[in-house]
Amino acid sequence: MTQSKRKGIYLLPNLLTTAGLFSGFFAVVSSMNGRFEAAAIAIFVAMIFDGLDGRVARMTNTQSEFGAEYDSMADMVSFGMAPALVSYNWALSELGKIGWLAAFIYVAGAALRLARFNTQIGIADKRYFQGLASPAAAALVAGLVWVGVEYDVNGHDYGIIVALLTGVAGLLMVSNFKYNSFKEVDWHGKVPFVALLAVLLVFIIVATEPALVLFVVFALYACAGPINTFRSVETIRLEDVVGDPIDEDADFQQRNEEKSPSEKNPADKPSEK
Repeated sequence: MTQSKRKGIYLLPNLLTTAGLFSGFFAVVSSMNGRFEAAAIAIFVAMIFDGLDGRVARMTNTQSEFGAEYDSMADMVSFGMAPALVSYNWALSELGKIGWLAAFIYVAGAALRLARFNTQIGIADKRYFQGLASPAAAALVAGLVWVGVEYDVNGHDYGIIVALLTGVAGLLMVSNFKYNSFKEVDWHGKVPFVALLAVLLVFIIVATEPALVLFVVFALYACAGPINTFRSVETIRLEDVVGDPIDEDADFQQRNEEKSPSEKNPADKPSEK
């Protein structure tokens, strides 16, 4: 009689996911106490843990359905609720309905983005993200708050601008704009020695003004999606911006399969050579 498989969860990847969840929760609590710099930094820390848990799970062969679901729920807190509440507490609370609506647009966009991502695992083009990834959107909002605190800016004085950026970040997450995922980069390959010097230079630049540099980087990345999309299509359609994108190749294949054998073009038959 074989022994039944022991039930449980893998500790290491879920521990990293929990650390990311804690960072997002800490960001919310810090913003409620007026510690906006700590709140913004905590969101960036959550991004680090979010990037580690999946890679550690693959490296240690500890992937599981529980881990995937837990990671998605943790992302909703760290990159959905936390950035919206930090932005609201810093700059949007005095705008009334406009303020909380802008924050809600961001939260709804993050929820829809994560739901769509989960349903497209295994079928989406790994080279691109469809819509702005929720960690990048969170970094954009948190980076703005961090820059404002760094330069002693009163967020309530620029509430409309913050509301606009927060709402746009939420809409970009549910858009069809193509964003490079950088998953095709060979991280195991060899690079010239000068590449290491370039990496060191990047670290030095980030260390000098981390808030400003990170905000500019993620702002440029947010703008790259529309640029990539507009450059890759000849005529911009509504499906290229929002909604269900039309896959012309799949549509052609479906129509071709519905034809009777006599209607099919002989050139469509597989080669017998």
